[in-house]
Amino acid sequence: MAKLNVNPTRMELTRLKKRLRTAVRGHKLLKDKRDELMKQFLDLVRRNRELRHTVEKMLMQAHNSFVLAAASMSEESMEAALMCPRQTVEVDVTMRNVMSVIVPQFRFEMKGDPSDIYPYGFAFTSGDLDEAVWSLGNVMQELLELAAMEKAAELMSDEIEKTRRRVNALEYVVIPDLQETIRYITMKLEENARGNTTRLMKVKDMMIAQQIEAAQARSAAMRMG
Repeated sequence: MAKLNVNPTRMELTRLKKRLRTAVRGHKLLKDKRDELMKQFLDLVRRNRELRHTVEKMLMQAHNSFVLAAASMSEESMEAALMCPRQTVEVDVTMRNVMSVIVPQFRFEMKGDPSDIYPYGFAFTSGDLDEAVWSLGNVMQELLELAAMEKAAELMSDEIEKTRRRVNALEYVVIPDLQETIRYITMKLEENARGNTTRLMKVKDMMIAQQIEAAQARSAAMRMG
């Protein structure tokens, strides 16, 4: 704890008490935000892990089909078959707010005849190539969802870390410093008040003593007269 460099006045004391109330309220709000972010982050990580397992399984299936197709077809035939795709993909990116964190959402749309995804004839290609193309088409939505989840997890992790630093700064630096300064000013004002009271009592005693001496002098003068 460190005392702030301020003048020990009642106006400063009032101002610091307002700052302390604001800091305590902000600390509570930030803690609530951090806890809610952690809850949503952990839920997102669990869903991310499950979806990643699904996507990896689907990609592995497509990869195995491509390997089998490449084993049964020549390299030239494979390149010629996949040279001119009949469908294109358009990705739409939107944003949503999660506890003041702007995270992306991806949505894709296939352009072309959805019933004709194969850019080649079936006479000179392998059935494994058909399955590989089909598998890649099916995994697209999950792949984009996984990308959105991982980006959201990264952004939420950064926000959690920033919120945690702010909470710690308020809890261990700002609030203790304000409390220590308020205690110092309160003690200083009380000390000044006690000093003023003591001085007033001394002045009062001196005035009483002067009045007694004056009365005694008048009494002595009257007896002599």
